[in-house]
Amino acid sequence: MTTPIMLELVDEDGVTTGTAEKLSAHQPPGHLHRAFSVFLFDDTGRLLLQRRALGKYHSPGVWSNTCCGHPYPGEPPFVAAARRVGEELGVAPVLLAEAGTVTYRHPDPASGLVESEYNHLFAGLVRAEPRPDPAEIAETAFVTPDELAARHARDPFSAWFLTVLDAARDGIRAVAPEAGW
Repeated sequence: MTTPIMLELVDEDGVTTGTAEKLSAHQPPGHLHRAFSVFLFDDTGRLLLQRRALGKYHSPGVWSNTCCGHPYPGEPPFVAAARRVGEELGVAPVLLAEAGTVTYRHPDPASGLVESEYNHLFAGLVRAEPRPDPAEIAETAFVTPDELAARHARDPFSAWFLTVLDAARDGIRAVAPEAGW
């Protein structure tokens, strides 16, 4: 029997209010919990996207930002973000900086689950070639802003992608100013 993954529940100000099992936190109506989203860029300013593995119970097979997830209760979001980049992508960022926070609620019609998150945003640089964990990531792609727009118009993306991208833009510009994000 596996130990359930616990998430940190928070209020609208990001103050911890308790914990909940991961799946129950995502079941309707959704419980506001701490999360993180990472945007990593190569030296030419291209954004590293991932397509979530088809075996994921939530939002399988859709494109999304470089990495996202949930800190363990009491784990600093920065530490969790760096840890998950390594676990999912097999690389370590050469730079990782805070890029703000955003709160949102996005139901996923396909699974019936709800993303109700207080999301810590991070932007950084990666120089190593990703080695994705196939249980987490089906494929990766580095994209320019124009390539992202074309891909977003034709392929399915996570419900939260545009919300976190828009909220992180100032932090992204600080890390990859030449790319026009």
